Amino acid sequence: MFINEQIRAKEVMVIGPNGEQLGVKPIRDARTLAEYSGFDLVLINPNATPQVCKIMDYNKYRYEMKKKQKENMKRQREKNLETKEYQLSVTIDVHDFDTRVRHAKAYLEKGHKIKVSIRFKGRQLAYPELGRDVMLRFAEALNEVAEIESKPKQDGRNMIMMLSPKKGK
Repeated sequence: MFINEQIRAKEVMVIGPNGEQLGVKPIRDARTLAEYSGFDLVLINPNATPQVCKIMDYNKYRYEMKKKQKENMKRQREKNLETKEYQLSVTIDVHDFDTRVRHAKAYLEKGHKIKVSIRFKGRQLAYPELGRDVMLRFAEALNEVAEIESKPKQDGRNMIMMLSPKKGK
């Protein structure tokens, strides 16, 4: 963005600090107006004829733009955190299973999705139905707050299933 002496146009359309149009003026007059008001002359639209400049506090404008950008990044991070992965195993113990169910239930009640995965090791790969049974038991334990978005699918050594919160909740 060009400001003050960086603007190379001969004539510019000037917008005042309060948003009022001051008309087409030579660049020298526009800079003088900006100086007298204690602000900067900022090029807003370089593609228009004549180019459009606004009299404003450029440092305050940059500060507000950075603040908006940070807010947008924060919202984007929140959206990316909506899926949580829970890893189970074919030989998971009852207490570990119940703990994962309890944590997943709390996460689902907040409205987030859950990805459940099992990684098969060694000879477990020959019995994928055992992993499918564990996953379906996990989904059954969460059936009051979750519904199966995608059924268990095997992809190499991994089996994956997606759960999403029920619409009624």
